[in-house]
Amino acid sequence: MYDALLAETITLTGHDGDAIEAYTARPLTPGPTGGVVVIHHMPGYDRATKEITRRFAAEGYAAVCPNLYSREAPGADPDDAAAAARARGGVPDARLVGDVAGAARHLRGLSSANGRVGTIGYCSGGRQSFLAACSLDLQAAVDCYGAFVAGRPPHDFPVPAEPLLHLTENLSCPLLGLFGAEDQHPSPAETAELEEALTAHRKTYEFHTYDGAGHAFFAVDRSSYRPQTAVEGWGRVLDFFGRHLAG
Repeated sequence: MYDALLAETITLTGHDGDAIEAYTARPLTPGPTGGVVVIHHMPGYDRATKEITRRFAAEGYAAVCPNLYSREAPGADPDDAAAAARARGGVPDARLVGDVAGAARHLRGLSSANGRVGTIGYCSGGRQSFLAACSLDLQAAVDCYGAFVAGRPPHDFPVPAEPLLHLTENLSCPLLGLFGAEDQHPSPAETAELEEALTAHRKTYEFHTYDGAGHAFFAVDRSSYRPQTAVEGWGRVLDFFGRHLAG
């Protein structure tokens, strides 16, 4: 079985026609393949996120991770770029939607594409995955412990973030949510509030909350990493995308 991959840094067209950096990985097979937009966490467009992007390619998807901080700090170290973005108030919601739209357009333009695109995001990216799914035509979305979909940030939070519950009625696709029972942002009460809104609007979703896990349990380079939970979470993500993006 041919299993070669192509992974590289590219430039794609994002919000307002801006040229932004992105990292892409895809299997070198004729297709058809589904596409995944990987939305990085607040710490930035980093090695761990690029590894996730390559993992999706190894699983048979074309994947692309746009660098959401391209404008604030082009070419900068991830930590420096994240600090520069925070200093300017973070990534505006409208710009995020435009950048994800550009990434989805890139994926659908590949010769191997089947036209089906999903998003996945971690931490702030989880919130942004939900936002994108309420703003764009997508076929699947995964929210990995995205804070402030419901609830507001504390006063000392480094960037503004408005809750998104009012957008729930616009959700365009099935949603998978993966959360930690010991997380504070989002807390179990906040994920229950989101679940209530999804049910009220008759949206297709599935939520899983893991005991013994807090925020960032997928992050292999942090003390918050929970290997067993992450393995189970990856299984759920791949099953979910297999059902909604394949074909």
